[in-house]
Amino acid sequence: MRNGLFITVEGGEGAGKTSAIRVIIEQVTKNGYEAVSTREPGGIPIAEQIRSVILDKSNTAMDGRTEALLYAAARRQHLAEKVIPALQAGKVVVCDRFIDSSLAYQGYARGLGMNEVWAVNRFAIGDWMPDLTIYMDVRPETGLARIRADQSREVNRLDLESLDFHEKVREGYAKVIAMFPERVIRVDAEQRLETVLEQIKEILNQSLLRRV
Repeated sequence: MRNGLFITVEGGEGAGKTSAIRVIIEQVTKNGYEAVSTREPGGIPIAEQIRSVILDKSNTAMDGRTEALLYAAARRQHLAEKVIPALQAGKVVVCDRFIDSSLAYQGYARGLGMNEVWAVNRFAIGDWMPDLTIYMDVRPETGLARIRADQSREVNRLDLESLDFHEKVREGYAKVIAMFPERVIRVDAEQRLETVLEQIKEILNQSLLRRV
């Protein structure tokens, strides 16, 4: 039985998801709800181990299907061990990435097929889809420039992909929005950070907190 609320934050590299998640957690907590912040791949020890394999810069030979399957495996364990128990306990779970990332990155940008990746992930997650997804939309050149300027951020294998790959990721997310228009809300992440965060607060007030 599901009593909590599942929010995911999506976007390309350098979209500002970390800042968005911080504001969501603050807003949820301020309104009296218990929030759980987590990420994919990761969030629990087993999934973090898989994350280290996926994002290791030395694993450039990784096959696209291997990558997709590793993401799905990490997602299942994370869901079973952390997300589902929190939702069943009535908490608000805020997750940095979920199934939409696999559809955009592996399904579309890697060319594996969005339907094929969707099928693998539906096997992994069952019916546990997010209630609300905030998509931070930013042009790849802007996002990658932010990453280069942030000396505190560790560069991972996906950061090293070509600009063309990241442009395809953005195209993939546009297709995800078309697939799930009732769930995914786009935010222009190229605006001033303060403006972006205020818009996210408004989304929560209108689309989230009244449903908990």
